[in-house]
Amino acid sequence: MARLREIPESEMDEAQRAAVAEAVSGVRGRIPAPMRAWIASPELASRAQKLGEFLRYGTALGPRLSELAILVTARAWTSQYEWFIHEKAAREAGLDERIIEAVAARRTPSFSDEKERVVYEVALTLHAERRLPDALYDEAKHLLGERPLAELIGVLGYYTLVSMTLNVFEIGVPAETPDPLAP
Repeated sequence: MARLREIPESEMDEAQRAAVAEAVSGVRGRIPAPMRAWIASPELASRAQKLGEFLRYGTALGPRLSELAILVTARAWTSQYEWFIHEKAAREAGLDERIIEAVAARRTPSFSDEKERVVYEVALTLHAERRLPDALYDEAKHLLGERPLAELIGVLGYYTLVSMTLNVFEIGVPAETPDPLAP
């Protein structure tokens, strides 16, 4: 982590230690990578990791659709670490390898599942245009439902925060691992 000194737990104040303990005791069982930067602000670290835990593990989207949205976000931001972690998670969630490869290459995937297609289109459109046209919004609401659509937007926003954090603080893939995404 070139831009921000990683704070050893022995140097953390009480609020920082509490935020770390909260993260480690959660579903992840570890400190999420962006929290290494967020811990400079314990309140941010605590609130962001709780939101992230819900958006990764608790939405009505399910893992496959969530991971697709996360990959589109990682690709939009060329967030190497985010892609590195979530490419494997997407495979484990059952996302087709051809879809993963197409997203990585900035090509439009071929979808056999309409929900995957609409998640991809919502994610890509929102990252590119910062808005959703009425027709796409209506289609997404029809195919996904109101709650999953709201949670999809939450996933996209949260993983934009994650990608920005990882990029700004240069939290990358392990040194022996090549960057998975082309610029």
